[in-house]
Amino acid sequence: MKKIILYIFAYITMLAFHACNSFLEESPKSQIVKDTYYSTPAQALANVNFLYRVGAQGRMSNAGSAYVGPNASIDGMLTGYFINSYEGQELACRYARLLTRSTSLSTLSNLLNDIWDNCYLAINVSNSAIKYIPDIPGIDETYADRLVAEAKFFRAFNYYYLVKTFGDVPMYEEPYESYTDNLLLGRTPVADIYALIEADLTVAVNTLPEVMFAMNEHRISKYIAAMTLANVYLRQEKYSDAADAARIVTGSPHRLETNDDLALGSAYNKLRSIDDLDEVIYAQEYDESISSGGWWPTYAFSSGAVSVFGTYSIFERVYGPIDRFLNVYEADDLRIQPNQFFHWTYTNPNNGRTWSSESAGCWYYYDENALLNSGRATKDWNFFRYAEALLIAAEAIAASPEGVTSEAAGYLAEIKARADMNGKTIAQYSTELQALSNDDFIKECWTERLREFPLEFKIWDDCSRTGMFPVISETTQGEVTYVPLVGATNGAGAVFSSSDLFWPLSIDELQRNPNLEQNEGYPTQ
Repeated sequence: MKKIILYIFAYITMLAFHACNSFLEESPKSQIVKDTYYSTPAQALANVNFLYRVGAQGRMSNAGSAYVGPNASIDGMLTGYFINSYEGQELACRYARLLTRSTSLSTLSNLLNDIWDNCYLAINVSNSAIKYIPDIPGIDETYADRLVAEAKFFRAFNYYYLVKTFGDVPMYEEPYESYTDNLLLGRTPVADIYALIEADLTVAVNTLPEVMFAMNEHRISKYIAAMTLANVYLRQEKYSDAADAARIVTGSPHRLETNDDLALGSAYNKLRSIDDLDEVIYAQEYDESISSGGWWPTYAFSSGAVSVFGTYSIFERVYGPIDRFLNVYEADDLRIQPNQFFHWTYTNPNNGRTWSSESAGCWYYYDENALLNSGRATKDWNFFRYAEALLIAAEAIAASPEGVTSEAAGYLAEIKARADMNGKTIAQYSTELQALSNDDFIKECWTERLREFPLEFKIWDDCSRTGMFPVISETTQGEVTYVPLVGATNGAGAVFSSSDLFWPLSIDELQRNPNLEQNEGYPTQ
């Protein structure tokens, strides 16, 4: 049984004080924490375990709706390359794709509040754990240090999600312990928040065990913290630091999954169907009996699949690529072949009924047992894979004073060789890549990120951190050029302005906290 899930649900009644609907409420009773919640080591563990299920992770992995995916899926629609087939109802998806968020704040309130409330809930619980765990009577110092390091990881992880989403946000380092605490801070500059994020993640890297997630009782490890830190450094263009953090992961026991064949035995099908692979650095656990993956399996198809299966009542393509996006792949790239990341037809082996679609369905979300038998999704959601560590390391090394080294080329070559259907080796790719200019090599890293993570909600992060937009050719497969993001035309024909770089703050939060100011280009009421 998956231990993290069990720990959380066993102690859920004690954690009732954490449950709330809004962060900066006028009387946020459920946000107040007390030192009495940290009287024993068992309480400390339970509170830290709570952090595994709340906050930013859920914004990336929670498939609680049949009609719209996790919050992070809506970010990808800003590019216009992805669409929700039910966007007539799920208007946040349409407004993101058409870049019309500034005219629709009331419609976006639930989405914005969900991100804000859940991330700050996790931050407050993290702050209380960091403050109180070291002083618990009789707690082993090494054990306390490990729990505090986990709490610091989650504080950093949630602040990182917030600054990527909103830019400057309030920064709290102390828990709320009474109603006289100042809960209404103004916005803290992103640079100051990054300083805290880096400090917290550095503690986590230096404290947590050097062991893979699956071998660490599914707890945060050094490699997860290093992977997050590499992302944080890369976003700030601290390339040497990003390379060093990524090297912690590339030097770990993690590795790319290999292809047993170029069909259902491919690495990509293993990633789709098998948990706890060596490639997986960090994942959200799902379990059939305690915490299932919700509607994830239904996102693999369009609404016509209702007649094909008897296990789910609704099917929607909540995050699917437009045809133009698929031109990011060359014709002989394994990842664009049917039943790798995408598919266009499916026959139910139990009843012979067939689903087909002119628009690509998302095979990466297909969960065979859930769809054919149980109606309960159990596949874990992968936040970080080793493939991303390789691509961060390759890009960061090339962008640093080191330049395009054999090491950087080798990392990128591993990704390319795995997707190659013609037997081209890592060594052959590496030789070719070392001949590229720094600029061309870095753009090749960006393009491989588009190809490797099409359904894992990383495309907008890459656009916003680089300030560049991928223009995918409508006629030539595999051809991608890059233009400045602001002023670029997205896949839906909308033009980016500087205000599109961040989401607006919720009107609810602006009314609740007079010290907050709205993001550029958005109304205040």
